[in-house]
Amino acid sequence: MPYTLEVSHEFCAAHALTISGAHEPVHGHNFRVLATVAGDELDDDGLLCDFHTVHGVLVEICEPLNNVDLNAVDPFTSLNPTAEHIARYIADELAERLDASLADAAHVESVSVTEAAGCRAVYSRPRP
Repeated sequence: MPYTLEVSHEFCAAHALTISGAHEPVHGHNFRVLATVAGDELDDDGLLCDFHTVHGVLVEICEPLNNVDLNAVDPFTSLNPTAEHIARYIADELAERLDASLADAAHVESVSVTEAAGCRAVYSRPRP
């Protein structure tokens, strides 16, 4: 893809992971989300898509995750709320809500989630 744009948002939440059968104590993070949209062509205005549209949808997706215990919010009531799972959830939601408006020109390429400095998980979506 010759063109990509990135939109970021941050939310605060707590979670308790299960790792190798061991349950961590509940702890919180400032989760930093970076969504990447990619495409081959620009529109007549020279845009891949509107930053504001992508950011607005990203904020809508993250809002129910803000200031909560992720273990108590769907889909994480039955899914370990790892940064990897959070990235995939946000990427899939973003694509579901945006792909029709992006049409053939662009698609949600990836979402990364940083929960601590130097610790980032990236989910790359298959190209439609």
